[in-house]
Amino acid sequence: MKPARRATQRPDPLTMPAEPLDSPADLIRAAEAVLFASGEPVRIPDAARALGVRSAALKTAMSALAREYDEGRRGICVRVFGDSAQMCTRPDLAQTVRRTLQPIARQSLSHHVLETLAVVAYHQPVTRGEIDQMRGVKSDASVHTLLSRGLIRELGRRGTLGRPMEFGTTDLFLRHFGLSQLDELPAPKQPDGAAIPEEERMSV
Repeated sequence: MKPARRATQRPDPLTMPAEPLDSPADLIRAAEAVLFASGEPVRIPDAARALGVRSAALKTAMSALAREYDEGRRGICVRVFGDSAQMCTRPDLAQTVRRTLQPIARQSLSHHVLETLAVVAYHQPVTRGEIDQMRGVKSDASVHTLLSRGLIRELGRRGTLGRPMEFGTTDLFLRHFGLSQLDELPAPKQPDGAAIPEEERMSV
């Protein structure tokens, strides 16, 4: 009688030792795998800690990966913005993707919300009172919209009378506008004099 064959046990990926990242090429491959698997923005310091490498080294690897995709004119690209990075569709193929997949259209930001966002971007850290003063209107609704969209965030309270909350932009803001850092913001333009909705007018 033949002895029963033992079932071959497949290795558990979670218990397998991590592949050593001994060279820049290995780190680039690891960065590509992490960005692809995530599908969402990846915080570089968090990923570097998990991989056991320095944040600067991982950011360099992701920037190198971005150049490889750009030089190869691939259909996807890598965007490094602030302390985060993401793999996404190349902008010039957006219409092709939209026609093919028919994604749900995202609601665009109104002129007044964009105006509030511009004040925060160019003057951060900035308080709600300062936003109202610069715009000449109440900005409560616009600030709430920007917070809910994740384009701005609360930075903490200023150490002045009343301890007002300060606001600043997020990494999502950089990604949304295709920026790597705030220094790439274009020079601000003069207000165009558009009418202000009645609900946003400052009460006297």
